[in-house]
Amino acid sequence: MKLHRIMALVVRHLYLYRRSLPRIMEIFYWPFLDLVIWGFITLYLARYQSQVPGFVTFFLGALILWDMLFRSQQGITISFLEELWARNLMNLFASPMKPGEFLIATMIMSVMKVTVVSIVMTGCALLFYSYNILIIGVWLMPFVLNLVVTGWIIGVFTTSLIMRFGQEAEVLAWSMVFLFQPISCVFYPMEVLPTWLQMIAWANPAAHIFEGMRAVLGESASPVGDLVWAVCLNGVLLVMVVAWFYRTVAYCKDQGLLVRVGE
Repeated sequence: MKLHRIMALVVRHLYLYRRSLPRIMEIFYWPFLDLVIWGFITLYLARYQSQVPGFVTFFLGALILWDMLFRSQQGITISFLEELWARNLMNLFASPMKPGEFLIATMIMSVMKVTVVSIVMTGCALLFYSYNILIIGVWLMPFVLNLVVTGWIIGVFTTSLIMRFGQEAEVLAWSMVFLFQPISCVFYPMEVLPTWLQMIAWANPAAHIFEGMRAVLGESASPVGDLVWAVCLNGVLLVMVVAWFYRTVAYCKDQGLLVRVGE
């Protein structure tokens, strides 16, 4: 064994991090994310434990709804990556297929994945923990629909980044949605966040859905206000991100980036 060959390979991999933001985030962001998420959960439990009956009801419900958002985003990005891995991306966009048609197809795949995963998670929660997600009642469907749309927004944006910056951005397909988790208030209320972070979370549709879920389960307030905010934000952001996707596709075609990212 030669030390210089070992060190050469180490240096080779270190060079990959010099100009790759996704790889740098993989090192620094995940420990920070764990600290933030569990820190806010700890604050929530310490501050409101006497006022929050049935932690299992809140956490399992939040976990199932969060997974719906995650699978919705994955349905978009993984469908795109499948074309990338199959070396089919250039053929796909050289065909008469329009960007909108591609997005609709990936959204259909997203809905199918969310449906299957939701059935599995709901069944397992009922079997192992005697937890029935249907206790959310008539509000469950609008909550789920809004989370699916939020997942589409994140998925389309992530797909645009991968298309623009190539394979080094592939890690975003799995990590991008977790960038939004601290401000989605999945396992704790928005009021636990610092004031400046609450203003950012207010612009996140998912945060309003999870706030509404806690209001329903805690029987403390009506979730109508949160649902209205979520619907409005989702509508605006979806239009913006689809326009961004069209612009990205046009730019990549003009610059010949589809050939490089596809091969």
